[in-house]
Amino acid sequence: LAIDISRSMRVEDVKPNRMVAAQEAAKVFLGEVPKHIEVGLVTFAGSAQVAQRATTDRASIVGAIDAIQMQFGTAIGNAIVVCLAELFPDHGIDLAAMTFGVSRSEKKAPPKEITPVPPGSYESAVIVLLSDGRRTTGVDTLEAAKMAADRGVRIVVIGLGTPDGHAAMGEGMAIYLQLDEPTMRHVAQLTGGEYHHAATAEALRSVYQKLGSTLQVSKRDTELTALLATAAALLLVAGAGMSVMWFGRVA
Repeated sequence: LAIDISRSMRVEDVKPNRMVAAQEAAKVFLGEVPKHIEVGLVTFAGSAQVAQRATTDRASIVGAIDAIQMQFGTAIGNAIVVCLAELFPDHGIDLAAMTFGVSRSEKKAPPKEITPVPPGSYESAVIVLLSDGRRTTGVDTLEAAKMAADRGVRIVVIGLGTPDGHAAMGEGMAIYLQLDEPTMRHVAQLTGGEYHHAATAEALRSVYQKLGSTLQVSKRDTELTALLATAAALLLVAGAGMSVMWFGRVA
């Protein structure tokens, strides 16, 4: 889960306000996701951070959700990058280097060269990203989405609040309250994910509930004939070898 905690989340067009509605909906999501599936939490405003690493301990996730404190700025791209760094710790994804052009650690390994895979083909994880605004700082949103797409990670985007940004928080702030739906839709499309718009708390809970109930472990049929034939052949060879050792001939 990647949740926007920018100051615009205190707007009350979604009751009681966007932030509280998002927190409660995220808990609904946790209640729907099968208990054996790990869930982590990344929060983002002007920066992005891991509030809780992926775990099956639902109480830990709920505690991290309840502890959210709103901040300034909206770095949607940073949130995606932090999620990817958690999912692929061996890829050398360095948000500081992407943001400032330098690494925080001289000893950190260079980014791993990867071969792009089809969007949405990575089945071990999905990023569920909620935002009510538009990027104001940090890594370009679509650049980060391309990183996810190249790794096959789907991003399900939930746009929260009022697309026209009518509930301004002071002069000159309306533009930052406008939900950037074109970019959010592009993120979902680019990664093979989905886009959902939630203008009310009820709609938001419904979206999260549906997403939680659809996250299941997929089961596949595997063709075992070749494996069994190989095992049988190995047993025959082993049996012949032992017969030669014991009796001097193949029995």
